[in-house]
Amino acid sequence: MVEYRKHPRHRTLKGGKIIYNRRLTVIDCIIRNMSVGGACLEVASQYLPDEFELSIPIDCVKHHCRVAWRTPNRVGVAFEDTGAGRAA
Repeated sequence: MVEYRKHPRHRTLKGGKIIYNRRLTVIDCIIRNMSVGGACLEVASQYLPDEFELSIPIDCVKHHCRVAWRTPNRVGVAFEDTGAGRAA
C-alpha cells in the first residue's frame, strides 16, 4: 500500500464536533486517527460540506478542514490552518 500522507498518523479515540453553515450546524464525530496535517473522522451523517471547522474540545483546539476522501461512515480531512491548531 502506498502512503500518501506527509505526516504519520497516530491512532486516537477522541470526540469532536464538525461545525459549518455559519456555525448553525454541528455534527458529533469520533476522531479515529490524527497527525499534524490531518485526521480520519468517523461520522453518522453522509452529508458533509467539502470544508468545515473541526473542534476538539478535550484538547481546546479547532482546525479548518478540507475533505480529502470519503466513505459512508468515515471522512479523511487535511488541516488547512497551521497544523498546530488554535485555541477554542
